[in-house]
Amino acid sequence: MSSPWRSSPKMKSLSEVFGTIPVPAGSGFWKNLRAFMGPGFLVAVGYMDPGNWATDLAGGASFGYTLLSVILVSSIFAIILQHLALKLGVASGRDLAQACGDAFPKPVAIFLWIVCELAIAACDLAEVIGSALALQLLFGIPILAGIVITILDVFLILYFQNKGFKVIESIVLSLLIVIVCCFAYELFISQPSIAGILGGLVPQTSVVMNPSQLYVAIGILGATVMPHNLYLHSSIVQTRAIKDTEEDKEKAIKYATWDSTISLGLAFFINAGILILAAAAFHGNNLKHVADIRDAYQLLDPVLGSQLASILFAVALLASGQNATLTGTLAGQIVMEGFLDLRIAPWLRRLITRLIAIIPAFFITWIYGESKIGELLVFSQVVLSMQLSFAVIPLVLFTGDKQKMGKFANSPLLQGIVWVITAIILGLNMYLLAQVLGFL
Repeated sequence: MSSPWRSSPKMKSLSEVFGTIPVPAGSGFWKNLRAFMGPGFLVAVGYMDPGNWATDLAGGASFGYTLLSVILVSSIFAIILQHLALKLGVASGRDLAQACGDAFPKPVAIFLWIVCELAIAACDLAEVIGSALALQLLFGIPILAGIVITILDVFLILYFQNKGFKVIESIVLSLLIVIVCCFAYELFISQPSIAGILGGLVPQTSVVMNPSQLYVAIGILGATVMPHNLYLHSSIVQTRAIKDTEEDKEKAIKYATWDSTISLGLAFFINAGILILAAAAFHGNNLKHVADIRDAYQLLDPVLGSQLASILFAVALLASGQNATLTGTLAGQIVMEGFLDLRIAPWLRRLITRLIAIIPAFFITWIYGESKIGELLVFSQVVLSMQLSFAVIPLVLFTGDKQKMGKFANSPLLQGIVWVITAIILGLNMYLLAQVLGFL
C-alpha cells in the first residue's frame, strides 16, 4: 500500500529529544496524564507573552470588560486548533512544517516558511520589548540597554536544553506559577465588577462595528491564537515515547488533549486577568488612555493602594517574556528544519531569530523614543493575526484527510467547525486589511 505522503521525513522532529520521555504502560488516568503533561504548558506560554499584555491592557483600559468575549472566543479557537496540531503530530509522526514541506510544491513551502518566520520574528519582537520593559521597571535599566541584554538569553536557553526536555517543561511551569500568583493578587486587590465580567463574556456588536475595538480585538486574536504555536505543538507532543500502534496513538491524543486544554484554560485566566485588571483599575477610574505597560506599572500602586501591585506586575512581565523566549527558540528550530530540511547550530539559529527582533525594536526605540513601545507591541500582535491563516488552513486540510490521518481524521462535525473558525479568522483579517488600506 502506497503512503499518502510523498516521502518519509529525513529526520525526526526535534530529533535530539524525540521520544525521550517514557510513558507508563498502565491505564490509570492520573498516571498517564502526569506523563503527558508538559507540552501544553509550553504552548500556553505563547498565549500569555508580553504581546498579549499590550493588547489586553489596551482593550481593558479603553473599552472596559467588552473585549473579554474576544479573549473567550479566541481561547476556544485555540483549544480546538491546538488539538488538531497535536493530533497531526501523533497520528502522522511529522510536525506541521514537515507536513507542509512534503505536501506542497517547493515554492509554496518556501512561501509558507517565510510567512512563519515573520510570525516568529513578530512574536520575538514582543518578547524582546516585554523583557526590556520589565528590566527597566524593576531595575531602572534603559530600554535600549535592556533590548541588547536580551541577546544573552541565547546561552541560557542552550544550557537548559542540554539538561533534557523535562527540565525545560519544569522551568516553564515554574514561571507560569509565578505569573498566576502575581495576577491572583492583582485581581484580589483590584475588586473588579462581577457583573461587568459576566457581561463582558457575552459578545457585543460594537466589537465589529467600532474600528478601534476591532483593531484591538484582532490584536487579541493574533496574540491568543499564535501561528507558530501550531508548528510547535505538532512537534513537542512527539517527545513522548509512544509505540506506532493505533491504540497507543489514541491514548497519546487523549491525554495530550487534556494537557493542552488544561494549559490553555490557565492561559485564558491570565489573559482575562490582565484585561479585567486594566478595566477595573483604569477604565473604571476614568483612566481610559492607559494602554501602555509602563503607564500601567506607574499607576497600579496609587490606583489600587498597594505597594506590591506594580512590583508583582513587572515580575510577572519578566517571567512572561523569558517563558516565551524558550518556546520561540524551539518553534524556530522546528520550522526551519521541517520546511527546509536544514539543520544549523541551535545557538546560531537562536541568535539569528533574536537579531531579527532586536534590530527593529532597537532602531524604532532609538528613532521614535520609548513612547512608541506600546504601539509596537500591539502592532506585532496584529501582524501575527494576519499570518495565522497560512498555518491554520494547511492544518485543517491535513487533519481532515483520511488518507493521511486514517481513523484519526477529523469527523465531519469537527471539520465543519474548524472551517468556520478558519473563515472567521480569515474574514476578520481581510476586513482589517481593507480598513488599513482605506477601502472601508
